[in-house]
Amino acid sequence: MSKVVLITGGSSGIGKAVGEFLTKKGFNVYGTSRDASQIKNHPFPLVSLDVRKPSTIESAVATVIKNEGRLDVLINNAGMGITGPIEETDTEEMRRLFDTNFFGAIDVMKAVLPQMRSQQSGLIINVTSIAGYMGLPFRGVYSASKGALELVTEALRMEVKQFGVQITNVAPGDFATNIAAGRYHAPVIKKSPYEASYQLNLDLMNAHVDGGKDPEIMAKAIFSIITKNTPRIHYKVGEFMQKFSIVLKRILPDTWYEKLLMNHYKL
Repeated sequence: MSKVVLITGGSSGIGKAVGEFLTKKGFNVYGTSRDASQIKNHPFPLVSLDVRKPSTIESAVATVIKNEGRLDVLINNAGMGITGPIEETDTEEMRRLFDTNFFGAIDVMKAVLPQMRSQQSGLIINVTSIAGYMGLPFRGVYSASKGALELVTEALRMEVKQFGVQITNVAPGDFATNIAAGRYHAPVIKKSPYEASYQLNLDLMNAHVDGGKDPEIMAKAIFSIITKNTPRIHYKVGEFMQKFSIVLKRILPDTWYEKLLMNHYKL
């Protein structure tokens, strides 16, 4: 029987690439978008879901279960980015980011767990970020939201293992998607103490995304995880140096690692 997969944020970027790949592999895939009715000719079905609105989460999950009678895999992919000096970033925008990347992801997991418990099987894959393993300048709030999701995943994984449900994290590096267009950018303020360094780093971030890897690499990695009997707790997918930076943080003194980051970001 074909596994039923729900992908949040499945209308574009990594979510769309994963959905297309899994559909070709024979999975029964549903994606989500905040307004699915506006998207035509999508390669797999979409249901409306806004991770900041619990009623839409419950409705979308209920629709999939009603149609298929089960739900085998949740790929928690919906998210947003944010950039800016922390001192100059609107706190309400920070809260909106956490409502999307952290609390939204938790609410989707809470919505699918009763069904997975009743089946005594299920897999949840939380898409986090390599940025969640370190505090990056001008992306500190984004790093914090993804790092928080990594830790919650570790805890929830232990809580639900008794029910036959497995949970894992997949942390991508830079991929060529439209994430930069959907980011909240704190404005570059003229004559701000951060003006030059923030503008330089904005340009660096956008260049990294534009030169990022093909999202199909993430699709293949997620397919590999779904087909494993016992997925690991953490996976990292990206350039060698992006993954190696996590290793360096473990083994280097904090101030040495900080110096490496500051040199990289020209601070």
